[in-house]
Amino acid sequence: MSRLYISGGRQRATIFHKLEEWQSYEQALLIELDTATGHSRARVEYVTPPAACAGELPSILFKSASLRNNKLYACTSTEILIYEVPAFRRLHYISLPCFNDLHHVCPTGRGTLLVAVTGLDMVVEITLEGNLVREWSVLGEDPWARFSRQTDYRKIASTKPHQSHPNHVFELDGEVWVTRLQQRDAICLTKPGARIDIAIQRPHDGYIFGDRIYFTTVDGYIVIANRKTLKIDETIDLNEMSNQSDQVLGWCRGLLPLDERRLWVGFTRVRPTKFVENVAWIKNAGNQRHKPSHLALYDLARRECEQEIELEPHGIDVVFSLLPASAAGSG
Repeated sequence: MSRLYISGGRQRATIFHKLEEWQSYEQALLIELDTATGHSRARVEYVTPPAACAGELPSILFKSASLRNNKLYACTSTEILIYEVPAFRRLHYISLPCFNDLHHVCPTGRGTLLVAVTGLDMVVEITLEGNLVREWSVLGEDPWARFSRQTDYRKIASTKPHQSHPNHVFELDGEVWVTRLQQRDAICLTKPGARIDIAIQRPHDGYIFGDRIYFTTVDGYIVIANRKTLKIDETIDLNEMSNQSDQVLGWCRGLLPLDERRLWVGFTRVRPTKFVENVAWIKNAGNQRHKPSHLALYDLARRECEQEIELEPHGIDVVFSLLPASAAGSG
């Protein structure tokens, strides 16, 4: 598998003032990258219309996407866009008032969509027509206890700080699961009490591969859980595989296992933030250099990094998901 789809965004350039995270990206971007040759091409370049975003310097980027049966499910902070691949013909567009800081969308076996509404600490299930089917607070409370159904949250730039920050949804044996950044776990929303304790740091992803579930943590670990026991089988420190100990790999998010031993992992360059607790995992921050946004291919059995590809020359300044382009035509 040499061709990947990568979702993310292009950073907004400014020399006049420091931008907040929710202002930092000017264009959503999805590229196709040939990892063997290093060549890429933009498949989707997208800007959210004013009616579906905040009024001043909205941050526009593709968050985590899903690929299934020749359809790619992408989301910006306030929208869901579904494309037919490999032609990237747009099939569906959904934007609802409750959409704020979406982080992931994936299709269900029921023909509906699961959406991580990160800005409202919520997960919703919707139809392709945009009708709400179910909604869950990821904290087990009334989903609307802290929010209002009458508010158009697409027009609100940020609701941070979040109490949970759900960021990746997935189905496991017909049940709905979500990762929670602040609680450092993954929980089942349809079977309360079922939980995977990730513990070591804040997680992203939730990629099921065979009998295992792969999670990334922001500080560069891969945590692998057994899908049957829901216990952690293995924890792998990618930092130990780096040849440059004085560099921060980046915000670790996005992975794609190729087989039982090799996987691609995405890293986004760490940039200043007013929420310093979000980057507290960086040790000796003042003495560290930050690597540019990039992909890395790891051999987990040999504990080696086989290949690195910088993404900023390809227009990707922030990385969210990696998908197999070679699988797009296979159904």
